[in-house]
Amino acid sequence: MEKEEKLVLLHSNDMHGDFLAETKGSKQVGGVSLLSGYIKKTRAENPNTLFAIAGDMFRGSIIDSEYRGFSTIELMNFLSPDVVTVGNHEVDYGLAHLLFLEKCAKFPIVNANMYIKTNHTRLFQPYKIIDVNGIKVLFIGVITEEVLASTRSEEVIGTFVDVWEAAKQVGTIVDNYKTTRIDLTVLLTHIGFEEDKKLAALLDPQWGVDLIIGGHSHTLLNKPFVVNGVPIVQVGCGTDQVGRFDITIDTENHRMKDYAWSVIPVTDENCPVDNILEEVLQSYKSETDRKYLKILTTLERELTHPSRAQETELGNLFADIMQVDSSFDVMLFGSGSIRKKKFGPIVTLQDLQECVPFDGPITMLEVTGKQFRQMVAFFLEQSVTTKGSSEFYQVSKGVKAVYNYFEKRLETCSLNGREIKDGDRIKIALQEYHYKNFTEFFSVPLEEVLANMKPRVVVTSETSIFEEYLVTSNHLDAHVEGRLIIKKEDPKTARKKEQKLV
Repeated sequence: MEKEEKLVLLHSNDMHGDFLAETKGSKQVGGVSLLSGYIKKTRAENPNTLFAIAGDMFRGSIIDSEYRGFSTIELMNFLSPDVVTVGNHEVDYGLAHLLFLEKCAKFPIVNANMYIKTNHTRLFQPYKIIDVNGIKVLFIGVITEEVLASTRSEEVIGTFVDVWEAAKQVGTIVDNYKTTRIDLTVLLTHIGFEEDKKLAALLDPQWGVDLIIGGHSHTLLNKPFVVNGVPIVQVGCGTDQVGRFDITIDTENHRMKDYAWSVIPVTDENCPVDNILEEVLQSYKSETDRKYLKILTTLERELTHPSRAQETELGNLFADIMQVDSSFDVMLFGSGSIRKKKFGPIVTLQDLQECVPFDGPITMLEVTGKQFRQMVAFFLEQSVTTKGSSEFYQVSKGVKAVYNYFEKRLETCSLNGREIKDGDRIKIALQEYHYKNFTEFFSVPLEEVLANMKPRVVVTSETSIFEEYLVTSNHLDAHVEGRLIIKKEDPKTARKKEQKLV
């Protein structure tokens, strides 16, 4: 006769320092105090409850950056996840600092495929088996080389190269550590939704992977996406919602019998406040408020950044600020560097640092017109084929590019009203992360570009440029101007629509 147990598995991903609740209408929404309240309430209702985080606890708030992640670890200790995997932003403060923060964590951090190059020693425990009242759950953490592009500055770190290698690692761990007593096997990944689908397709069914809980792409699903029999889930980003599995475990045969999955809104209507965590949070907030709530400027209106895979108002603002009075022709500003969807009209130092938190140098390079056109065509093409998970760039004033995705060609690419020719020379500027990953992000070999001109650091701190410009300006505005246009429609279909309109 079958023996059954109920298991509740809660999960978050890409929290990015979204610690504070926001007032939306009559409700309080999100924040770690309400999230903690929901987790505690669920654990009280069902002792067989686990909570997992699929990477990127760090970055996005001034509370995180001011204390270089230490505040985040302390808040997470109060939140008490049962297991966490590493995201790409966990290494933003450097490898040594991450390993220090791991020692401060009162919860396990798992990752199967980051290692030290010299001796292939893993940096983290690759898996964790958690026994919750007799139900044994195996968690395996996975990240890939592409996601960890920021670690190129950490020469001692390596990762298994791609999803295929990551799948092999899963198989190795399952073969070595999954005993017949494991009731549920969960992959905690931080590789993005599209890569999760590829990974699921590569899993051998005999490995018995039951679920993939993902992160990185900030994908908010309304139901699990099933590949190769494996449900894949992800709950966007921040703390406005939490994922919930209600799972029935056949403990006699050690397998998942069935499940239901839902996205739970984190609001004061269904989540009691954890007052202890709120007190700790407010102590951090009071310190950062004193330092960072000074007003820098007032914009003409609220500016937006709704998607990282398109030209945006905020993208144009920051690209243009960096290009003003510069020694280069074009600023290519990483769209993913902009972490807030709305900015202004009143702008404080805290708003600025939370919106563009990745401070660092700006490097100038010289490219030929042919190389520039290839770079632009590549990132515009990738923004469609990868559904926004690749690198995209906001360009400074004067650039206009139209890419025909259906025909796979750049229809036009001009600078200051003049079509760019192959033999032209253009000085471009990039943030450090994008310069270090130039070949991968633009599909042009960096070695070829370096032959044009020796690279030169023209700005040592992008944040200082933004701060100074905003302080000395008022009522700034920015609009989407059609600097970057992607045509996705079949020309024949477009002509038929035009004929119908006529």
